[in-house]
Amino acid sequence: MVATAGWKLVYGGKTPPPGAVVRPQERLSWARMGGLGAQHVVAMFGATFVFPAIMGLNPNLAVLMSGIATIIFLLIVKGKVPSYLGTSAAFVASVAAIRQQGGDSADVTGAILVAGLILVAIGVLVHFGGSHLVRAILPPAVTGAVVMLIGFNLATVATTTYFPAEQWIGLLTTAFVIVTAVLLRGFISRIAIFLALVFGYLISWLADQIRLLHQCTAGKCVDVHRIDWSGVRSAHWIGVPKDIISPTFGPLTGPHLPAFHITFILLVIPSVIALLAENSGHVKAVSEMTGDDLDPYLGRAFIGDGIGTALASFVGGSPTTTYAENIGVMAATRIYSTLAYYIAAVVAILFGFCPKFGAVVAATPGGVLGGITLVLYGMIGLLGAKIWIENRIDFANPINLVPLAAGIIAGIGNLNIKFSDSFSISGIAAGTLIVLIGYHLVHILGPRLGTVPAADTVAEPTRTVQQR
Repeated sequence: MVATAGWKLVYGGKTPPPGAVVRPQERLSWARMGGLGAQHVVAMFGATFVFPAIMGLNPNLAVLMSGIATIIFLLIVKGKVPSYLGTSAAFVASVAAIRQQGGDSADVTGAILVAGLILVAIGVLVHFGGSHLVRAILPPAVTGAVVMLIGFNLATVATTTYFPAEQWIGLLTTAFVIVTAVLLRGFISRIAIFLALVFGYLISWLADQIRLLHQCTAGKCVDVHRIDWSGVRSAHWIGVPKDIISPTFGPLTGPHLPAFHITFILLVIPSVIALLAENSGHVKAVSEMTGDDLDPYLGRAFIGDGIGTALASFVGGSPTTTYAENIGVMAATRIYSTLAYYIAAVVAILFGFCPKFGAVVAATPGGVLGGITLVLYGMIGLLGAKIWIENRIDFANPINLVPLAAGIIAGIGNLNIKFSDSFSISGIAAGTLIVLIGYHLVHILGPRLGTVPAADTVAEPTRTVQQR
């Protein structure tokens, strides 16, 4: 084997034989690694571009910062945990709540920055104290409940915000996502969201050729195109990300400094729990694929993702997280080389300086987004159930069932808990508070009072990976 730039050349640089793997510190020929890096870009591209736009942030800036965050993450974990850090979907509901309460993009990124720093602090504790600390405060029962209420809290965004724009386009796009993700095999199924964007654009264009969309606003009805590419035509091929106006999403904010308000910060803190679950699941999945014991790097993974999120938010970008889509690429190719991720990160940074790509995403028809988010938000919610199943949570025991049930409904139903005229929490934050307090309270008092048996403890960390 030959060492080059920190990676050992294996198999003569050629395609590995069947069943063979390329480990994180190994590589194939530069041409092959370039192709693998391109696959990782395609895998992360759809969600990393779309979710920032949903949150009202410039997608070009998000992609650029995702590349930078990925490089930082790889350096912090010493190249032991191959991963791409794309845009996190866990914050979408919290961001929607912030904007509903009058917050702007600076408030959004300020709150997310604090969440990133909290994740860094947790990472430091885990690194020096051990991963059992996370499981003590956030056992799988609690983590699953919070992930579930985050996903399902978004349900009305898909059904009432995006879907009404063009319901039949939305339904066709949903059907395409289901067929592609479930019935097709290999890498194609892993990029179902990206392909759904292309498919949705295509059928929207065909629908425009047949008949324009009839829209009525304030008693005035006009025929409009489903696809408005005026912003795409005026966008430059090369340039720095900036504020843009999307016909679908409205204003998308470019680089800016964050602002900090305690009310908005409290709204996003529950999303940290989702990031903990995502990162834990990612480290566990990579450990199982590579055969390496990566538990000592769990704290570093939290720190890397937290710094990536905080840095991206500081300049006006979107939060980051480890991507399951890219785990799928590794599982399909059995090539775990971190060089592929460095290449993908550099390509993402270059894409970030191409405003025309951001304009294309910003012009995505509402019906297409409705079709995609109908699946994505549901998947996020069901990942909470997946955490419960994999950790065998016993819901016959009321010590698990009752407090989680209350918190989930509070989160999904956007319950508002008012502490004073100027301070209240609602939705995800309220649901998470009920889950955390209720779960730990009954686990302390129930067995001591002898009214309910103690719940089983789980020795292994959560084994789930996010959609996004």
